[in-house]
This record gives sequence, C-alpha cells and structure tokens, in this order.
Amino acid sequence: MTSIRPAPQGAPLRHLHFLRSLLCLLFCALCAACTMKEAPAVTVAPEVVPTELYVAPDGLDTNPGTRAAPLRSLARAAQLVTPGTIVNALPGTYYGGFRTTIDGRANARIVFRATERWRAHIVPPPVSTAALGWDNRASYVDIEGFDVDGSPGLDGPDPSAGIRWTTGIYSGGSYDRIVGNHVHHVAITVPCTSTGGSGIGVDSFYKGSHSEVIGNSVHDIGPPGCRWVQGIYVNTPATIRNNVVYRISEAGIHLWHDAHDVVVVNNTVTASNTGILVGGGDFYHTEGPNDHTRVVNNIVYDNRRGIMEQGATGPHNTYRNNLVFGNPDGDWQLAEGMTHSGTVAAEPHFVAYTRDGTPDFSLAQDSPAIGKGLPEGDTGPDFYGKTRPPKEPVDIGACQH
Repeated sequence: MTSIRPAPQGAPLRHLHFLRSLLCLLFCALCAACTMKEAPAVTVAPEVVPTELYVAPDGLDTNPGTRAAPLRSLARAAQLVTPGTIVNALPGTYYGGFRTTIDGRANARIVFRATERWRAHIVPPPVSTAALGWDNRASYVDIEGFDVDGSPGLDGPDPSAGIRWTTGIYSGGSYDRIVGNHVHHVAITVPCTSTGGSGIGVDSFYKGSHSEVIGNSVHDIGPPGCRWVQGIYVNTPATIRNNVVYRISEAGIHLWHDAHDVVVVNNTVTASNTGILVGGGDFYHTEGPNDHTRVVNNIVYDNRRGIMEQGATGPHNTYRNNLVFGNPDGDWQLAEGMTHSGTVAAEPHFVAYTRDGTPDFSLAQDSPAIGKGLPEGDTGPDFYGKTRPPKEPVDIGACQH
C-alpha cells in the first residue's frame, strides 16, 4: 500500500501569504502607473548658451563671424543671430539702413554692442535705400554703445545720395533696450513733412511695447523749425532715463500715439523747441489717454517751451522735482487742473554749457539741481557712467555730481 506523506505543517498558510504578497505588488504597480499617467507634464526650459559673433571693418560676410574671422556688416550679423547671441562690433565704420527681425527671449536677449563706446560708427551708405539708420522690428533686443551719424554724404541736396535718413534708431518690437548710444545729425536736410522722424523712435505701430531708452546722447536732429521731427519719440509704455538731448527741431522727448505709463526720469533737455511733451492722439491700438506717466528729476532748460501736455492726457500724470527754467515761451503748459511739485526754477549751472558745440552737462558744485531729486529706484550709472549712490540724495538731470 502506498503511503501518502502529509504536507509539512503550515505550508498552506505560506502559499496563501505568497499569493497575497504577489497581489499587493501587482496592485501597487497598477496604482503607480495610473498616478504617473495622471501627473502633469513637467516643462524644463532648455539652457541657453550664448553665442558670440564679431563684426569688423576688415571682415567678410562670408566669414563665420568668429573673433579671428569676423563678419563685415551688421546686416549680415542680424541674419545669423539666435536667442542669446551677442554681436560684438569692433571699432570702425559700418553702413546703416539695415533691419533686425529675429526675436530674442526674456531669458536669452539678443545683444548688439559696440566693443568700445561710440567707436563703432553707423553711417548712411553712398547711395542710401532706407530712411531708417537702424530699423529694429524684433523683441528682446539690446542696442548698446553705437555712434549713429546721419550726416556723411547727406549734408546737401544731392539726389545721388539716395534716401536721406529721417530716424537714427527705430524700434518697433517689445522689451527692447536702446542704451548708451550717440545719435546725431539725423534728418538735418530732409524736407519738413508730417511723416516726421526722430533720433530714437520707439513705436507701437507693430504692437511693440515696454522698451527702455537709457543713457543716450541725442542731438542735432531735424531741419530748423520743423515740428514733425523729435529727439526721443516714444509711442508706448516705456522708460526714458539718463539721456542728454539737445538741438532738436521740435521736442527733445515727445510722447504720442499709444504712450501711457511712461517713466521719464533724470534726463537733461536743452536748446530745442520743446523740452518734454507728454501727449496722446492718433491712436494705433488704444483709445488713450496718455495717463499714469511720471516725469521726475529732469532738467529742461533753454528751450523755447519747457514741459507741456498736449492732446489726450489723463489726470494721473505726475510732474515732480524737475528743474525747469529759461524757456521763454513758458516753462510749464499742463492741462487744466494739472499741477507740478518740487520744481526748481533756477539755472542748472552746468560745468560747460553752450548752445553750439558739445556741452558738458555735468553739474557744477553750486548747481541747484544737486540733491534735489527723488529716488526712483535707479542706483545704476548716470549718463557719464557714474553710479548714483543709493544712500545719497539724487541729483536732478542726467548727471550725478
């Protein structure tokens, strides 16, 4: 008779525990899979590695744009940039009349910069085919340290010279920065028409907005007596800071079209028809008015008119701690009910001021503008590169003494 050996004591329980453990593992795996499927996707922004291009007067546009083999033209560099690119322009002369159209990004701006301040000269070509020296339509672009000179070849009515420049630097993009440039002798011989022009123009026509115009020298812009040509012409929300502007046909700083919420701070404007004009009208994309604009710490001296409002302006514009003096047709012309405060009504006492030549807008030791400004969050350099100390009184004008 065959004997049947009994199963070891506890074996069925061990089998049961094993099956339960296996089922638990399968259940957990299924739950994890469901959880992973339902979790939102995580977006990781790619790291931006800046690329540098070089441009030099002895370069070639067939070169790769390295320091050893630079490009010849800014126009060619503008075709090669990508977000994060820095274009270095070495000292020398370059032809203007080109357009930049490639956007940077908030974390990867495209930078065009002169390697030495004002020694990369942008001039009209022998036969100009454009009315704009630099036509920027892109966003998140910086233009830094160039000398934009509209006079070579265009100082007389010579038809062979082609189209005369009406604007030095034009920006139709958003969040652009025009910093530390020298823009001069633009539109001096153009006919005075309502198409207008400017040294630096920041425009809303292409829906650009929120750009910065900082630390530029803008002078000798427009034919004498022409009301349509401005020094710095801004049509959007923007910041205009630490610029020196003089000898302008109409307004040294002119706000119009869709301008509102503009900060106009620590500029020096002289020898023009109007110092600062805050206005709105001929709207492109808004219904106006120009409201919530702040005009603070500016020197407006020796113009025909000082600071004025015109067109559609709102009740929340503020005018504080400006030095406004010596403007024979009126230091102030604001809309009814508008006021200004903290105004210094005295000569600014520059180190060396002349209506002709090149003024030195540094403040003399006895200047009434010293220490009379308001802090507007700017502790960076003034027009001449001097830091405005955060714990010291702010001076009025573009130059800290």
